[in-house]
Amino acid sequence: MRRLLLLILLFAFSQPLWSQKILERSELGLTLGGMNYLGDLNNQSMFGTVSPAVGLQARLNLDTRWAVSVGASYGHVQGGNPDYIQLRNLSFRSAITEAYIRAEFNFFPYGIRSATFKRSTPYIFCGFGAFRFNPMAQYTDPATGLSEWYALQPLGTEGQGSKAYPNRAKYQLFEVCMPFGVGYRWRLGENVHLTVEYGWRKTWTDYLDDVSTTYVGAQTFTDGSSGTMAAILADRSAEVRPGYVNAPGIKRGDDSLDDWYSYFNISFSFSAEMLFGWMRGKVCDK
Repeated sequence: MRRLLLLILLFAFSQPLWSQKILERSELGLTLGGMNYLGDLNNQSMFGTVSPAVGLQARLNLDTRWAVSVGASYGHVQGGNPDYIQLRNLSFRSAITEAYIRAEFNFFPYGIRSATFKRSTPYIFCGFGAFRFNPMAQYTDPATGLSEWYALQPLGTEGQGSKAYPNRAKYQLFEVCMPFGVGYRWRLGENVHLTVEYGWRKTWTDYLDDVSTTYVGAQTFTDGSSGTMAAILADRSAEVRPGYVNAPGIKRGDDSLDDWYSYFNISFSFSAEMLFGWMRGKVCDK
């Protein structure tokens, strides 16, 4: 009993010390950059469909080589037809909200404060994440000239959820991903760091762009499950070539490859100890 009490007391009194150590080794930062997508509606250009993105990140430097970081990012991806398949006339945009945890490895010993270590280093990272997406397409009504954005997943544009294709279930809008990539860090001052980074997100969905398998034909949408708008957005070739219709079974996408997206960014991070000290000072001043 005495030993247990002694251990409890030691643990309790050690908490401020451990908390201080964690603060000394931690950084908090803001990331600014862009997201890009690779899939059925952009399978050629690494930077052809970039949209702005922002994020928050917390990093714990375990030692001079290894760090663990957690973060969240928000941005958009978009895509349209490559030149050689413009007849499909498919396009989309989707908001991406992601969260992740990852390990980072510095190629050079990188110190948070100590001048004895390198002031800059390249690094690599890999981890686990989850993200939410929601592909949408814009349609302009030829009768009114008004444009509107439509969420595509509820429409089942490739027959998902229809009686004609019972084996095609509607895809989930929440998926997992594997973030990995490269970066370079600079220590600008005792408490300030600048980072440039490019990271890919390996996903396990082929529906980031709502395109994966084959056309199903307008008759698929007459059972009342998704209606006229689903038929219009499922096959938009007639908007480019009037009267043209893709027969059921014609390839709409490539289901042999999953979609990817990437996030490249510049970030400024600050010592957590400095930030918390500044906040405590503000509270005390009040």
